[in-house]
Amino acid sequence: MALERTLVLIKPDGMQRHLAGLAMDRLENTHMELVGAKIRTVTDELAREHYALLEGKGPFADKKFFERLINFIKGEYHGDPKRRVLALVYQGENAVQVIRKAVGATNPEDASPDTIRGAFGRVCRRHGYYENVVHASGNTEEADREIGIWFNPGEIIP
Repeated sequence: MALERTLVLIKPDGMQRHLAGLAMDRLENTHMELVGAKIRTVTDELAREHYALLEGKGPFADKKFFERLINFIKGEYHGDPKRRVLALVYQGENAVQVIRKAVGATNPEDASPDTIRGAFGRVCRRHGYYENVVHASGNTEEADREIGIWFNPGEIIP
């Protein structure tokens, strides 16, 4: 078993709907150790850096789709002028896999009801996006990269 760190973001839809505590409760039930937490305002630059590896790939090859993703993480669909995201770092054995299991499938309709996205996510068909409440790193390389984007050295407990 490998000791890993992973990033979780409570996205603007989760913050706007006051779901951060409920999501964190489910994450705490994974028995992973919380080693970093902070609230960030998401600028265009931060959003683009976070999603840089997705630009031009798969469904994100469609520029309009990619721009909706950027605008979503910035909170522009939620009327939240603060554009807040709660960034969390969890640590433990196989943290990436354990946390992703608790988070659930990207599409809330495909997510098990006992996951964060299954319980709290929703699909906004009118605007063509998912309100899936959280982001979780997909693998250890992604986690290392994302943690470096959202946290400065010294902000995570060793």
